[in-house]
Amino acid sequence: MRRILRKIRRRFAKTAPPPPPPPFRHEYKRTWEALAETEDSAKMAVSGYLDEGMYRSHGLKTKAMLEDTVGLKPDDVILEIGAGVGRVGAVLAPGCKRWIGADVSSKMVGHMRRRLADLPNAEAIEISGHDLAPIPNASVDLVYCTVVFMHLEEWERYRYVREAFRVLRPGGRLLVDNVNALDDGGWAFFEHLLSFPPENRPPFVSKTSTPQELVNYLTRAGFHGIGQRNVDLFIVVHGVKP
Repeated sequence: MRRILRKIRRRFAKTAPPPPPPPFRHEYKRTWEALAETEDSAKMAVSGYLDEGMYRSHGLKTKAMLEDTVGLKPDDVILEIGAGVGRVGAVLAPGCKRWIGADVSSKMVGHMRRRLADLPNAEAIEISGHDLAPIPNASVDLVYCTVVFMHLEEWERYRYVREAFRVLRPGGRLLVDNVNALDDGGWAFFEHLLSFPPENRPPFVSKTSTPQELVNYLTRAGFHGIGQRNVDLFIVVHGVKP
């Protein structure tokens, strides 16, 4: 019997499938599902810290940036692209008509729903990683995407800008940001990541933008009144749908 069991074990050991290869950069859903296995791992992946006090203070900082650029109104329907565990939604939802957090990871969406369960006007939805298909045309007043473009290829950055134009009502506002490659701090960030051997770069490794790149996306998508500002090592670009 033992001899038979050993043969069975050896057989299955030989035929067991190899572990799956690491995801490619464009496999956003696969990448972020793995990173969001638990709420703590999700928080570390999107921010690098677990402290709830820091989460709230950084959420309030993003809220202040939105107020100073695109404005926040009590009757706004607001959509965040790449909302993670709802860090910003927790401080925006109490002051708007409806807040929608969209994320590519179903696990991230689950964490977000649990964390924002006491906010009846907050909603979390899963998206493909390439579009905003669940959101109807001309149904949103404000779209923002912060600390997300760094994880995306250029094509997806533009796709989201173009999709934002679709889902916004006339007069709706968009704000996006990324680490600014033309800023000294942004360039130091770029050179730090340059030190990684190419074969060791994870699929979510951060990539920078120039102000011209982000302005070009909004211009090509049809936005007007485009503005930009530097915030720390980030470039923030915003515009209005005519």
